[in-house]
Amino acid sequence: MANKLVEMIPAQARRYGAREAYRFCWRKDGEWLSTSWEEFALQVEVAAKALAMLGLMEKDTIAICSPNTPQVLITEFGAFKNRLASIPLYSSSSQAQFDFIVNDGGAKVLFVGDRHQYPLAYNHWKNNPGHVTKIVIFKNDGLELFDDDTVSIFWDDFVRLGMEAPDEIVREVAARQERGLPDDMATLIYTSGTTGEPKGVCITHSNYDAAMEMHLRLLRTVTDRDLSMAFLPMSHILEKAWCLFCLTKGVAIAVNYDPRLIQDTIHEVHPNLMCCVPRFWEKVYAAVREKISLMGKVQRMMVSLAIKTGYRRNIGYVREGRKVPRLLEMQYRFWDRKIFSKLKLAIGIPDPNFFPTAGAPLSDRICTFLRSVGIDVIVGYGLSETTATVSCFPQYHYEIGTVGLPLPGISVRIDGNGEILVKGPTVTPGYYNNPDANAKAFTDDGYFRTGDAGYLTPSGALVLTERVKDLFKTSNGKYVAPQMLESRLAENKYIDEVAVIGDRRKYVTALVVPNLSQLRRWAAKEGLDGLDTAELVSDPRTVAFVMGQISSLQKDLAEYEKIKKITLLPNHFSIMNGEVTNTMKVRRPIVARRYAREIEAMYE
Repeated sequence: MANKLVEMIPAQARRYGAREAYRFCWRKDGEWLSTSWEEFALQVEVAAKALAMLGLMEKDTIAICSPNTPQVLITEFGAFKNRLASIPLYSSSSQAQFDFIVNDGGAKVLFVGDRHQYPLAYNHWKNNPGHVTKIVIFKNDGLELFDDDTVSIFWDDFVRLGMEAPDEIVREVAARQERGLPDDMATLIYTSGTTGEPKGVCITHSNYDAAMEMHLRLLRTVTDRDLSMAFLPMSHILEKAWCLFCLTKGVAIAVNYDPRLIQDTIHEVHPNLMCCVPRFWEKVYAAVREKISLMGKVQRMMVSLAIKTGYRRNIGYVREGRKVPRLLEMQYRFWDRKIFSKLKLAIGIPDPNFFPTAGAPLSDRICTFLRSVGIDVIVGYGLSETTATVSCFPQYHYEIGTVGLPLPGISVRIDGNGEILVKGPTVTPGYYNNPDANAKAFTDDGYFRTGDAGYLTPSGALVLTERVKDLFKTSNGKYVAPQMLESRLAENKYIDEVAVIGDRRKYVTALVVPNLSQLRRWAAKEGLDGLDTAELVSDPRTVAFVMGQISSLQKDLAEYEKIKKITLLPNHFSIMNGEVTNTMKVRRPIVARRYAREIEAMYE
């Protein structure tokens, strides 16, 4: 019997027919083109036959390294029909990352997005003869293949293979579908690896089935009239699982190709659902704060009153499932018309439903603000190993400061050292070909060790405190949670990135990457506009100014938690240099080594 994901697209095509399944635009200022469910089902069927034509056998793996495109979804669903597993790679992967993952996962066919990922696949093929049988390139925008490349084809050639497949291939794909089992691996997703080599997380069809069922029961306000934007990379488990949920629910997906253009595409598409990481909302909040700061006194008072009204209604009544008093409702609608609706339109979400947000801590202040103005962020927590969501805000009675309640069917307990342990049908059966990692990752009674520290509130909500391995102790014996500090500092418009330092040190310090555009505006007012970037960030007046911003954000912290000294860096932390993961988590050991001189100077 075929797995549910295999049957889903044809079933939705029968249900929705000519209705929109997805829309896509290749380039800035281009046209968004819609594809119906019927067309989508046909594309998946053709891709399934093409994969079989390439000689792939059941249980083989393919790798997909591409920006977000519909071809990612088409290829994956075609793979499901053949009992193949797909390995998603970030489009920004380095050659070393690409080579390790493709080799470890044993991918035989490589799919790449465009001219930026093609050299990764080509170099891998050249240096690993016999392992890779075909490279398929999604975007043919005048890209010329290397002279000695005999293995690569473009997407149109791949589609032609499927269109011309003989009857025996059609019968073979149908037979593979029927032989599919719930414990077949669907996705092999590699962890970012803040320490050590990435590990391949096996996600089975039964993992996805359980995740879809849990979310269908939980997310009651989602309807098949909603429109979701695929903004995070589809190689990220949150976006991947969310897209599968949207397709399961019949929600159309607008596929955002270039994440750098999200400020443009969100205004073109106006999605009412979109997965986000906290950094997106931190930038929105900083922009709103700056706009308010430029208003006159009367306007600022009006905005303050509007936000307080929104807080009383949305946090005080709606959150509790209580009927809003008539006068308060009238006041809220007035402010929504005058201020909140204009704010939402300025962001590009004039008719929001809700926005799942995870991947890092979102500060309570930003969460409260967004909820108060009618932007319902659903804060959640999960990992690749748990098929995304472990917990998230429920519709009512959510607690700001938590990451919500565990999903129904998910068991969460806290180990003696504060580590969060998870058990349930969405938890991976294990890491791919890695028995040593599996032995360390699971308890004797089958709970997965998340590596995150936290605790459960009396109501059962989960609170994250820190990655277990990121918690550090100062030389005075006090524990400090660096992520908490980093997310708090990210609220400030002058700060882009932070790495908090202090393990076994006398006090806490930080490496700070400033928001240079904002910093230069300040510098112009202070007469420092003639300095280049390196001079500006090292100038004592600049350091003192940014330190002042930080001090205002940590007034309520214990003295031992406060950042005492900072170093401003002229460049962002780099994925290519290994300083941050693809999900922008700081790799602390690498940052500590790379900036050892700057760090030591703060402790002299």
